[in-house]
Amino acid sequence: MEFHKILVPVTGTQVDNEAMRLACRLGKKDKAKVWVVCVITVKRSLPLAAEIESETRKAESILDHAESVAEEEDYEAETDILQAREAGPAIVDEAVERGVDLILMGVPYKRRFGQFSLGTVVPYVLTNAPCRIILYHERAT
Repeated sequence: MEFHKILVPVTGTQVDNEAMRLACRLGKKDKAKVWVVCVITVKRSLPLAAEIESETRKAESILDHAESVAEEEDYEAETDILQAREAGPAIVDEAVERGVDLILMGVPYKRRFGQFSLGTVVPYVLTNAPCRIILYHERAT
């Protein structure tokens, strides 16, 4: 399987590091382009283009860290901040726009009502993405 364009959505969790490492390793084989995106979700009460300084700083920090993980793997990744009402559609739209072959998402271990939960973003991406998806799941602690 060849991957020439890989999209890695990050959220600032520990599992992002391993997802980035895996994306870089997969990318090296075919000299793939790796894009890392962080989605800022904008409340409906605000305009979509609203500058949310604290969220932007947080996203920049998350992306800086993702870049440093890529550098540790001796790989170069491009980063971008997306602003959207919901993360799932923003990730899928970005994948379509960039024509990616693979979305590689880190999935933290979360419990909701005593059960493991994927949340809402991962199922949306799994249902609507136009490409292959790899989920890197953090093990239960």
